[in-house]
Amino acid sequence: MSKHADKTYTPPPDKAITHRALIIAALADGTTRVFNPSICEDTLATAACLKKLGIRIKFSKTSLQVKGLGLKGLKKPAGPLNAGQSGTTMRLMAGVLAGQDFDSVIKGHGSLLKRPMTRLTKPLSAMGARVSSSGGRPPLKISCAPLTGACLKLSVPSAQVKSAALLAGLYAGGRTSVTERVKTRDHTERLLKHLRAKIKTSGLKTVLEPGALKAGRIKIPGDISSAAPFIAAALLLGRTLLIREVGLNPARLGLVKTLQRMGARLKVKVKRSGPEPVGEIIIFPAKLKGVKIAPDEIPAMIDELALLALLAASAKGKTVIRGITELRHKESDRIKTTSALLRRLGVKAAFKTDSLTITGPQKLLGGGSIETFNDHRVAMAAAVGSLLAEKPVKIKNAGCVKKSYPGFFHDFKKVFQ
Repeated sequence: MSKHADKTYTPPPDKAITHRALIIAALADGTTRVFNPSICEDTLATAACLKKLGIRIKFSKTSLQVKGLGLKGLKKPAGPLNAGQSGTTMRLMAGVLAGQDFDSVIKGHGSLLKRPMTRLTKPLSAMGARVSSSGGRPPLKISCAPLTGACLKLSVPSAQVKSAALLAGLYAGGRTSVTERVKTRDHTERLLKHLRAKIKTSGLKTVLEPGALKAGRIKIPGDISSAAPFIAAALLLGRTLLIREVGLNPARLGLVKTLQRMGARLKVKVKRSGPEPVGEIIIFPAKLKGVKIAPDEIPAMIDELALLALLAASAKGKTVIRGITELRHKESDRIKTTSALLRRLGVKAAFKTDSLTITGPQKLLGGGSIETFNDHRVAMAAAVGSLLAEKPVKIKNAGCVKKSYPGFFHDFKKVFQ
């Protein structure tokens, strides 16, 4: 343990990177070993889809082996693939399935059935894919069609849509370029390059040439999104905490950078890289101040907005967060569910169509039950809020954290109680 820290915490493996590692390894020639994978409901859904396509995945205690069949080796599934409630599974697998020489269907359940898919089907269609949805929502029906390279410009910042287009580009006849309006997480690009894809990124533009992938070794870092509740709780309680072995991808550090602007004392140090930067974060006690957050900053902390709202309530002055419309399209409508969470904790906040304003400092009153709306991020934010609430609160359906972090409450209690 660092001599500066009261406690040390190591987050679970990164869920977003594990999804991508499974899929890209399945498309490579040879066996890829993935160390420290995330095992949760979402990543198991991805693994189950790949198995139905003929991919052999062998699990062990600390790693898994994916026997890749190459770009042309996937088998027609006996029935529809099931993405569960994982938007990442559905969108990334749609990119892969668009390039196959067989028809397929990918379905899901629960909150996934409400998530928009037009933003996905439009760029894939521009590449020649034949993808139909149910009124812009899942399930997706994908028919066999030749793909061509295309110059795509994405109007909605989405790493999942970008990733689907790049995966489809592996099968296209010609070069595929994807230009983003705002930089989003680049885990897919890094892993494709790691497994020898012909891919280059410059600024907001990524260019991919079709071609085979080669098996390799992948180590998954700790999940910065899973660590975020621990960062927030340490700041709110005035604790010093060392977070080890955490992924420090620049496109995932939006919350960290925003908190530093708010006056938080966060020391970030990269220890190693390959293909992702990995290191540590030390959180020191500090007083926070309100700031203005622009829409272009949101993609780098899209999963942490409920936590940011709680931190803004404890900060001195006004915090204005603009560009929050995308929150409506997560596991829940997080504009509504974050608003409900804040009300239950006694926090006054002003929500408009695309912005949130909170003036602090405010006390968290608490009392009664907090509804999670079956959203794992809301449940984690509720756990943070409960630490400061003046009256005890009960978190309803707390088990929804199994979607991404089954051991969350055990780890949270160990660090903060």
